[in-house]
Amino acid sequence: MHVQSMIALRPQMKGGTTDALARCIELCFDCAQTCVACADACLEEKKVERLRECIRLNLDCADICAATGAIGSRRAGSDGASIRAALRACAETCRLCATECERHASHHEHCKICAEACRACEAACNAAAPGTH
Repeated sequence: MHVQSMIALRPQMKGGTTDALARCIELCFDCAQTCVACADACLEEKKVERLRECIRLNLDCADICAATGAIGSRRAGSDGASIRAALRACAETCRLCATECERHASHHEHCKICAEACRACEAACNAAAPGTH
């Protein structure tokens, strides 16, 4: 991934970024893709009606992860308030999505994988939040 290099090369950043934020950005985009794929796989399941909440949370999580990854890539705002708010919202949405996917993980491998991606992204958002100024 080129996240850290691209952020560090921005003239106003003067090389300043944290490994935690770079890792978080990567995991946000990974989680977004995983959640979209999980939602699509859920739609193909025979008992899709049991997966409605999972699908909704997958799509919400994908949206917030993609937005957080983009905001983190831009380092929006000079004081970091925007990125901190996005990181908090992303961590919470990932937590909710992971919890729902874990309910289905024993029957659907795609939900197991999605829950793992969401937990990793949640942890990365929480780790990156204190270091964003």
